[in-house]
Amino acid sequence: MEASNHDEFREFVAMRSTALLRLAVLLTGGDRHAAEDLLQIALMKAYGRWARIEQPEAYVRQIMYRQQVNRWRLRRHRAETTVPVLPESGSQGAESESELRIALWAALGRLTKRQRAVVVLRYFEDLPEAEVAALLRCPVGTVRSTAHRSLAKLRGLVPELGPERPASQVQPLSYSPKEMQG
Repeated sequence: MEASNHDEFREFVAMRSTALLRLAVLLTGGDRHAAEDLLQIALMKAYGRWARIEQPEAYVRQIMYRQQVNRWRLRRHRAETTVPVLPESGSQGAESESELRIALWAALGRLTKRQRAVVVLRYFEDLPEAEVAALLRCPVGTVRSTAHRSLAKLRGLVPELGPERPASQVQPLSYSPKEMQG
């Protein structure tokens, strides 16, 4: 790689790694270590093609989406799922925005991997159904039905969302770079 491309890549990583790590944390269901691995793999793949990439952030995000889908497909079935924070039993009536974020974060971790991917891509990344279907390599109808079931499950787990307040209006991650490191 030429020195100018190397410098461009380093600048891109310095400027966008925090936002990309947030996306990776969402895609991995809150597993910080898996998120770091996912981002690192995506950046390594992008580095090799850096001179030919026209839209670097979109390219890296697509690598992350596809890499995570591949991980889900290849991972053997596990009987239990680890989550960073145990959900509160009887979490009724979140009184503040931060409590609602915590509840939504825990609820996202309780979705299946496909449901979480659809919710993240469709509502937090605001991608159209057709693009989500292309990224996940499934029919648009599957994206629609999965999104419907996922939102219903989220509303069941976090009643405060209700039909008038979709999950996309609550930002589940608003960490500062310092919090993302710990």
